Amino acid sequence: MIRLANGPASLVIDLEHGGRLASLKSGERELLVPYVEGIGSIGWGCYLMAPWPGRLRDGLLDWEGRRHQLRQTLGRHAIHGVVYDRPWTLERSTDTEADLSCELEPGGWPLGGTARQRLHLDADGLTLEAEVEADAGRSMPAALGWHPWFRRAEGEVRIRLDADEVLVTRELIPTGKRTAVRGMTDLRSGPAIGRRRLDHAYADARSPAVIRWPDFELEVAFGPPLTTVVVHTPSSGLCVEPQTAWPDAFDSVLRSVPGTGLVRLGPGESLQATMRLRWHDRPV
Repeated sequence: MIRLANGPASLVIDLEHGGRLASLKSGERELLVPYVEGIGSIGWGCYLMAPWPGRLRDGLLDWEGRRHQLRQTLGRHAIHGVVYDRPWTLERSTDTEADLSCELEPGGWPLGGTARQRLHLDADGLTLEAEVEADAGRSMPAALGWHPWFRRAEGEVRIRLDADEVLVTRELIPTGKRTAVRGMTDLRSGPAIGRRRLDHAYADARSPAVIRWPDFELEVAFGPPLTTVVVHTPSSGLCVEPQTAWPDAFDSVLRSVPGTGLVRLGPGESLQATMRLRWHDRPV
């Protein structure tokens, strides 16, 4: 475990379990869903998804004329890449910063490459930078994103996300079509979440997303190439997930679906993205 602190803010990085944030606190307030016995690897903390976010249909990757069967980690599908449940290496740390790395191939990614993270903790926020780099001798498709599990805590919670369209899905796999937000999926005014159960990918989302509790506010800021945001609101927590590409973007590109955000990395090239969290108390 790596611990960082800056004023009232503190965090714990669990290197063995995906280099994830196991805890993120503002004072005594815990922001993240903690690990409890029996919870799956994808259901707690905050972790990087690389080299793809979301579901990958049947765990299949077709690349440069070859079909690869990836590890099926959610039923018949592969989910959230190959680094969220693997040990990471600590490259550097100070009281307020940490640099981490993880090789992709040992996790079951057949095209090699490396994922890296840099975390910088402020007294009232956290900056997360990530990179996926292709090996010098191979190209690869790439995408990344973050999957924070925020605690619901007490009282009414609201989520505001400025996005006009969600992806149409079948069994949570995008069909390639979009539809206008309306009713339950329209978060532009910051509605109360209550019992609304979302698991939707918002296309061309505009920063920032805001989560608001009666006494606290958290801003999730992002910029290109993070243009897709998945919002997931089960009873166990709140997930606002900036991503560089749609779920199942590998297959969507093969079907000539435009605008998925998936990139092709040539040998030695990299994809980089930054997410910033900022928080403050609200008067009650």
